[in-house]
Amino acid sequence: MFTSEMGVVEEWLSEFKTLPETSLPNYATNLKDKSSLVSSLYKVIQEPQSELLEPVCHQLFEFYRSGEEQLLRFTLQFLPELIWCYLAVSASRNVHSSGCIEALLLGVYNLEIVDKQGHSKVLSFTIPSLSKPSVYHEPSSIGSMALTESALSQHGLSKVVYSGPHPQREMLTAQNRFEVLTFLLLCYNAALTYMPSVSLQSLCQICSRICVCGYPRQHIRKYKGVSSRVPISSGFMVQMLTGVYFALYNGEWDLAQKALDDIIYRAQLELYPEPLLVANAIKASLPHGAMKSSKEGTRCIQVEVTPTSSRISRNAVTSMSIRGHRWKRHEQPDSSNDATEVGILVIPEISVTNVSGERTGNGEKGRALGDIDAQHMQGVQETATDPRSESKGLPELRRQKSVRKMMEDGMATAGRVQF
Repeated sequence: MFTSEMGVVEEWLSEFKTLPETSLPNYATNLKDKSSLVSSLYKVIQEPQSELLEPVCHQLFEFYRSGEEQLLRFTLQFLPELIWCYLAVSASRNVHSSGCIEALLLGVYNLEIVDKQGHSKVLSFTIPSLSKPSVYHEPSSIGSMALTESALSQHGLSKVVYSGPHPQREMLTAQNRFEVLTFLLLCYNAALTYMPSVSLQSLCQICSRICVCGYPRQHIRKYKGVSSRVPISSGFMVQMLTGVYFALYNGEWDLAQKALDDIIYRAQLELYPEPLLVANAIKASLPHGAMKSSKEGTRCIQVEVTPTSSRISRNAVTSMSIRGHRWKRHEQPDSSNDATEVGILVIPEISVTNVSGERTGNGEKGRALGDIDAQHMQGVQETATDPRSESKGLPELRRQKSVRKMMEDGMATAGRVQF
């Protein structure tokens, strides 16, 4: 470690000690932009024999219990590197050199398992049901689901899985080591969207190292330092896959894909079904080409959603379509108007006398008669075809008689038609 990097870390240690509480939010906001400080802290953590390791771990714990959200996330970004350093020291059986790292991990764990009032937390997770649509699938694309009695009884019920309460730990042992580390990695995954790219890179690298150290693949990866096998649990590997899956689609394609292959390699050797299931599902969903995702853009996972069919048919009969159909029927030109254009008046068939025929007007008399009476007769014809006219009965018959008589008188009388 260079002298300049040690000076940056020492300045950071002394600055926080003299900082008043009122300026803590501004200090926390500007802290994430100090890239030189972050890289220097990584180098301190990677050197177990460094004299700055103990004060750095102590200050990171002070950040975590300060209650400031930005300071809490600043400590969380170093969590993968801290876990790797602890496991590497434990594998080499040199536990005394990792006392400050173990104290920091235990302090973060004991703070996370309780709420602000000091009561034990119980985390709940809802397992989605395939019978309900989501952004990842639609039930119709899976196939028909038989509606049996047992299926109907379970329809709409969501399965909830609870985690906790977790007991407090005073020290890490071989029995509770991965119980604590798995919970810490769960807390890290809960804040993945706030982690910088350097933290995601560290996560992918430590996942590969944990999985291949002590195995033949270590020589292919050319990892040095730790040559003994690092024990690992199935639940811890599943939590590693969660972070690797996020890193795949957020700018760390190469490192994350290498870590995914190494996790599958270790899960096959250990015969762990849970990480094998999750890792193979992730690998099957990966695109064929490399993701050229921007590190500064929107962080998301792209999924293809099948288009849903329209719930309402375009040809469905509604109240609006019925009204529009009636208006079109009323607006259609009647054949009697065409007949009056050439001076011919067509008298419709009347059901009372069963008399039908044509009477030809002469000159202006036929034209005037068509202009005045054809419209009146058109209204009579439409009224007669209306089903509601059946209830009128006798008044409608009288109206038809008067119209017919008026037409005959008008045609027999010379000169203008009188009404």
